[in-house]
Amino acid sequence: MATNKTVFFMIGILLVVLGASMLVPYFIQLIYHESNHSFASSSFITIFIGILFVLSNLENEYKLNLRQTFLFSTLAWLTVAIFGSLPFILSPKEFSFSEAFFESMSGITTTGATIITDLDNSPKSILLWRAIMQWLGGIGIVVMAITILPLLKVGGMQLFKMEGPDSTEKILPRTVEVAAIIISTYISLTLICGFFYWIFGMSVFDSVSHSMTTIATGGFSTHNDSIGFFKNSNIEIIASIFIILGSIPFISYLKFVKGNKNIFFQDVQIKGLIYLLIISVVIMFFYLMFINYESSIFDKIRISSFNVISILSGTGYVTDDFGLWGKFSLIFFLFLMFIGGCAGSTACGIKIFRLQMLFIFLKNQIKKLIFPNSIIITKYNNQKISDDFINSVIIFIFSFLFIFLIIAMLLSVSGLDFITSISGAASAISNVGPGLGEIIGPNGNYSAVPDLSKWILSFGMLLGRLELFAVLVLFFPSFWRN
Repeated sequence: MATNKTVFFMIGILLVVLGASMLVPYFIQLIYHESNHSFASSSFITIFIGILFVLSNLENEYKLNLRQTFLFSTLAWLTVAIFGSLPFILSPKEFSFSEAFFESMSGITTTGATIITDLDNSPKSILLWRAIMQWLGGIGIVVMAITILPLLKVGGMQLFKMEGPDSTEKILPRTVEVAAIIISTYISLTLICGFFYWIFGMSVFDSVSHSMTTIATGGFSTHNDSIGFFKNSNIEIIASIFIILGSIPFISYLKFVKGNKNIFFQDVQIKGLIYLLIISVVIMFFYLMFINYESSIFDKIRISSFNVISILSGTGYVTDDFGLWGKFSLIFFLFLMFIGGCAGSTACGIKIFRLQMLFIFLKNQIKKLIFPNSIIITKYNNQKISDDFINSVIIFIFSFLFIFLIIAMLLSVSGLDFITSISGAASAISNVGPGLGEIIGPNGNYSAVPDLSKWILSFGMLLGRLELFAVLVLFFPSFWRN
């Protein structure tokens, strides 16, 4: 029988892992002679609480039913965000709890929004911890996207369930089964990315930090100017390649390892991502040509490619202030924020497959108008799709846009201007990071927004990262009834 003990036992395990991860920046504190020992204290507290959770919830057999799975998916992210904020609270920079929680939630959800105003002179331990948070969040997102969310049938995610029984009681062994391949792939991509960053001019510290946030499509940087700090086209190319690799469904890597060598050329979602990237880059390139942007043809291609890839994937790295490119660029990038990358990846947003499903639905409706008596069979990736599945996708998209509007209105009530409210809401729920405008634009950050706005944005990040319904279901009284 599944009980809440399983939920808290697993959360305890997560806290132990999180606490152990804090020891890495602690060693950085020792190496760089940072006098504060915030990470040692944070690690001790986190591991201690984690062990208490584990010991107080020991059972002979661990199982999760549907309700416990929903509960775990939300509590896990909230708990990690709370304890992940401890190093910020205890650091010499003296973050408030609102600021620390915002930075932590932004990290673990791979959003990349920050309240730190002077990254170049910030303690390296803090900078590394931000990168580690995003890297751990990326792993967590991929594992949940492949093992948990499909079982919850959240917004059509059941399309990406692994082969095997649908029973949520099987969730733990199945997670263990795929974790080794996912983690090894994730680590391999991170190491390769970091190696190329180092080869092309980054310091060891910068290459390690940026490789983690690149694969996680998180976007946290160690410099105020983000990737633009390095002024190196090779680094931008490497970043673009590995951002795309992080935006590809990790279940495709899983299938590739298991023998399907053509999966990257067969998957409709991957092809959709590539087509969208090419079209978007071409549009932005010709727009830069139209406005007579002062740079060479190669630079226009490089700038448009990098920024399109970064925004579409939800990474949020910047090399230029696209807010100065004109109103079209603002609208275009806002549109890309919503789309996001592929389901089952570290990317964000509505996801490519849902837009593809929406397009298929619209096409079928037009066919029915032309041929009223025709029988239309809907397929996606050679799988037959039911009407219920399509309905769940449409409901998700509608809910996504509706919640975006609510968050935007709440932000405006909290004191933010129109463009900041709109772009901040889009950035939060799509887990992108930078917004638009002078305050939270590419050259700004979230330090100036009120505390209330930070909490609203933090909740938006959580909603967007967990596909809305995994969180919203907890607010229904019927969920808690036996």
